[in-house]
Amino acid sequence: MTLVRPTLKLGHEAGLLLVRAAVGKATAMGVPQVIAVVDDGCNLLTLLRMDGSRLLSIDIVTNKAMTAASTGLPTGDLPPASEVKLGLASGGRMTNLKGGLPIVVDGQVIGGIGVGSGTGDQDREVAQAAIDALLAALA
Repeated sequence: MTLVRPTLKLGHEAGLLLVRAAVGKATAMGVPQVIAVVDDGCNLLTLLRMDGSRLLSIDIVTNKAMTAASTGLPTGDLPPASEVKLGLASGGRMTNLKGGLPIVVDGQVIGGIGVGSGTGDQDREVAQAAIDALLAALA
């Protein structure tokens, strides 16, 4: 029986790297975004609202990041029948809107990123670019 297990932890420097990479991608796309990064416990590490992005996206992207971190799945890919149940069970804190991705390193979910203010596909593209930048920095 294993009483403890080794874990990887997402630090604030990684949160900053993720946000910078997301801002770079969003700027290149011409789509101002709001970006949130949470750790594996769904604690907010970084949050940035680009000029011109939607104010109400702040809560939404945080929820996207928390949903991705806690489920280990991209948001927007959950079965539609689960959407309402997920929202009700979590007090509205979990969402199935596209733009949340789990941050996975060495097979371990260490956090989540949520992006919003564009279309769902744009949000996901920006989130993926940020994760790609983190994985490249770790390589």
